[in-house]
Amino acid sequence: MSTQAASDERDGWAVMRMIGLAGWSGAGKTTLIVKLIPFLQKRGFSVSTLKHAHHEFDVDQPGKDSYRHREAGAREVLVASARRFALIHELREDREPSLDELLHLMSPVDLILVEGFKRESYPKIEIHRTANNKPWLYPNDSTIVAAASDASEGFPAHLPHVHLNDIETIASLMLALARPVAEVFGSLAKE
Repeated sequence: MSTQAASDERDGWAVMRMIGLAGWSGAGKTTLIVKLIPFLQKRGFSVSTLKHAHHEFDVDQPGKDSYRHREAGAREVLVASARRFALIHELREDREPSLDELLHLMSPVDLILVEGFKRESYPKIEIHRTANNKPWLYPNDSTIVAAASDASEGFPAHLPHVHLNDIETIASLMLALARPVAEVFGSLAKE
């Protein structure tokens, strides 16, 4: 990589911002993200997502060559075509990587939407659906900076609150509350 390319990459990391969506399963986090991505892109923002899975998952299919490579013991399998590439990294007995370690793997964009990683300390908007009959995550999670809910009451009064279906206001709130990645995780600012 050239010195200029390395400098441009660091500059991209310096301006990249992140915000999380946190909530109980079934609250509508993924549905909301799927609506927010095209909305933000139409306004000129580049958006990536990072999702935490709480269970074993597989992006590969049994019988495919990449699956067979991984099952044979390959530590990493990179599958590439003219349209996309995917890197599968088997952790085997290694520990699960932290949010900031995973962010290092992503290309710089304007905004990263994070779904999950509840135990990590970064700004989050709580997604709450009354039909779930679950308690609010706030105040037990002090990193929650706003709420998006279908509830007409019961939400934290001092936090900004938006209706769950108001995509435009949620997007504006996200952009206002998103923090630079390097500020949230100081280790990203280091070489």
